[in-house]
Amino acid sequence: MNQGKYVFAQLIEFSSHNDFIGCVAKYQGNHRVKTFTCWHQLLYMVFGQLANRESLSDLIFCLQSQQNKSYHLGMGTGTSKSNLANANEKRDYRIYESFAAILVGHAQRLAMGSSTFELPITAPVYAIDATVVDLCLNVFWWAKFRQRKGAVKLHTMLDIKTNIPTFIYITEGSVHDVNALDVFPLETGSYYVMDKGYIDFKRLYRIHHACAYFVTRAKDNFKFVRISSSKVDKSTGMKCDQNVRLKNHLVALSYPELIRRIKYYDTETGVEFVFMTNNFELSPLEIA
Repeated sequence: MNQGKYVFAQLIEFSSHNDFIGCVAKYQGNHRVKTFTCWHQLLYMVFGQLANRESLSDLIFCLQSQQNKSYHLGMGTGTSKSNLANANEKRDYRIYESFAAILVGHAQRLAMGSSTFELPITAPVYAIDATVVDLCLNVFWWAKFRQRKGAVKLHTMLDIKTNIPTFIYITEGSVHDVNALDVFPLETGSYYVMDKGYIDFKRLYRIHHACAYFVTRAKDNFKFVRISSSKVDKSTGMKCDQNVRLKNHLVALSYPELIRRIKYYDTETGVEFVFMTNNFELSPLEIA
């Protein structure tokens, strides 16, 4: 429905200007700023993302071509590329980090009512994964990944119940995935689901020590000593449900507790999975 406003201006209305002003005041972002405020900077960068602009020059050229609409978009009277670049370089990133956390909180509360998560788990469940973002080495010279390739790696912790990222950590492209476990925040009682690339028993023990739970797939060379086994319903695809200890003495020093090992056969794909977890309360099928 036409409300007499541009679509971009209507989208921005979902962002609380008062919350943002609070973040700016906390870090004195508008100190000695006359015209191009932190709010204007935010709108410029958001527009650049939504409009798929490839550079600051591209963004400024796009907006200058529609200069008469700038005020109605909430962007003030406009600015230059140098002013925008200077603001991006010098203004405190924590302003936008804090505001992003506020928006994530709002989105989570809205999404909880429409969650399609099927397991009877009230605690938060997070999926952890990483992806490599390719960059032009001529422009992003500091992001050297390989001899002729630039990249950064995006480590993400995704709330499975809401499909909203709750924590994102950006590193050089060569940083191994497992290193992100050192910086991800851990919540008591929460579940962290990850693939084999995150298996490091010292780091997994950090999750266990925080009274949280991990669920991951075991590597093919996983060496263990079986302590006990529980009966399973093999008609569901379950093969075994075991309590084990690490066999290697040096590795066991990093994780001295029992680990639950579950083997599951997926009839739809014909693939057999072996899972490891420190949760001994959920059924093996729920873990799988």
